[in-house]
Amino acid sequence: MINLNIIYTLIFIFAAIKWGDWRNWKHYYPTFLFWIVVDLLYQFLFFQYSMWEYVPVGSDKAWAKHTHITLLIMLIKYPATLIIFLGHLPGTNVKRFIYILFWTFLYVAIEKIDLILGGIMHKHGWNLWWSSLFSLVMFTTLAIHYKRPLIAWVISVLFSIFLWNIFNISQSILK
Repeated sequence: MINLNIIYTLIFIFAAIKWGDWRNWKHYYPTFLFWIVVDLLYQFLFFQYSMWEYVPVGSDKAWAKHTHITLLIMLIKYPATLIIFLGHLPGTNVKRFIYILFWTFLYVAIEKIDLILGGIMHKHGWNLWWSSLFSLVMFTTLAIHYKRPLIAWVISVLFSIFLWNIFNISQSILK
């Protein structure tokens, strides 16, 4: 029986070992913390009104819930992604844009596989197109955070306000 999240975890660990820039991990650590804080904030604020929910697939059902999968993603997928993404980030704007598009495509492809296998469920009008925009903004913001953290925080707040208004989210979801 498939154990989707363990397979993803092993793939990301292998990729980080093979392609990660381990010599500079301390330089990437603040961006990793930024990513974690933003995701934890989302998980906290939208606990009762999530735009997507991870669903255990196959033998994952024996141990996982949305929270377990989210923590696994935060603790394995995010650092593995960052150590590769920031470690190979090109210097020129055109190459950087293409590189960010590559990572956006990769994350959207993984989400598409999750949708096909039933490992994620979109809710409240969220769909793969919104995930594509979200991933594009996310990778752009991560690249910006690495050199200019305050600008990345401003972008994150503005994009969050944009999504909050586009999806017409009621203040009543907050405790």
